[in-house]
Amino acid sequence: MTDNLSEIENNNLNAGEFYLRQNYPNPFNPETVISYSLSENRFITLKVFDVLGNEIATLVNEKQNSGNYNYQFSTVNYQLASGIYFYKLEAGDFSETKRMILLK
Repeated sequence: MTDNLSEIENNNLNAGEFYLRQNYPNPFNPETVISYSLSENRFITLKVFDVLGNEIATLVNEKQNSGNYNYQFSTVNYQLASGIYFYKLEAGDFSETKRMILLK
């Protein structure tokens, strides 16, 4: 796994609060930033899927400390067509999915 992940800061989040933000920029080509917040230490996965639900990439699959994170997703190593993709964050019982658009 490349080191595209960076912990930004540790904010005072409410207990049990996890948050997945909209990627920026959106639409994007060839890179976008996916940001999320963890209120407690948790094993997390961050994955990208196509519109058919096929997994394109696992971006993060590890235990992380509470805080805010940014992941720079690049399509350079993937042969992806223009279109809609989804990214999903799972942390324990928390799960959220958002949509992003790749425009070539």
